[in-house]
Amino acid sequence: MMKPEHSFVPASRLSLLLACLLFSACSTTHLSRYTQEKDPFESYNRMAYSFNDALDRAILKPVAQGYVKYMPQLGKMATENFFSNLDDVTVTCNDVLQLKFKQAASDGSRVLFNTTFGLFGLINVTSRLPKHNEDFGQTLGYWGAASGPYLIIPVLGPSSVRDGVGRYADSFVSVVGTTDHVPTRNSAYVVEGIVTRAGLLDNEKILENATIGGKPRRFLSSARRLKDPTSTPQYAHPKAGAS
Repeated sequence: MMKPEHSFVPASRLSLLLACLLFSACSTTHLSRYTQEKDPFESYNRMAYSFNDALDRAILKPVAQGYVKYMPQLGKMATENFFSNLDDVTVTCNDVLQLKFKQAASDGSRVLFNTTFGLFGLINVTSRLPKHNEDFGQTLGYWGAASGPYLIIPVLGPSSVRDGVGRYADSFVSVVGTTDHVPTRNSAYVVEGIVTRAGLLDNEKILENATIGGKPRRFLSSARRLKDPTSTPQYAHPKAGAS
């Protein structure tokens, strides 16, 4: 029997595609030369930031606050462990693509043992193994791809052109992104988004204090460049640019 719902595009992939279409359509002829070099998509980024900020104030933040307030601690821990385990699948794939085979063995072991002995990841039985953070954007950086201009993706938030492409690519290997049953997949995206937003609540005071009288969008742009190790040439694989 045919399953027509398979033709639907997952929410995260749709956001990335819309972002690419929107920022490519934004004209930068009216911007200064400095702005065109540092933030050539400023017009688009302003609109995306305003949209994300309004969405966050109206829906995302209140829901995340409710989750933190009413979800039992044991339930929060199990939910976070579950999605962390799913994330380790994507991390392991990118470990291999970056030739980090020892790390891939460690991250793959986390997936294996947490999925089996940890009841599908609800319990973290591999706390002695370090949790890594690898994605396809970092993989592109490892092989020499430049980070590219700052980019704000609708719903997903601050990123860069390279990392936006990376997030789209990761959706093809992630457990949630490859789930065929649309209601299950979309529900997983929603819950994962709530968990992620709840984890950012404590960081809001830092952003508010750092941007008093300033511009939070530009602060996020600068902060992202500072924390992104792959934006520097030293991160690239030594043979990445060799001919």
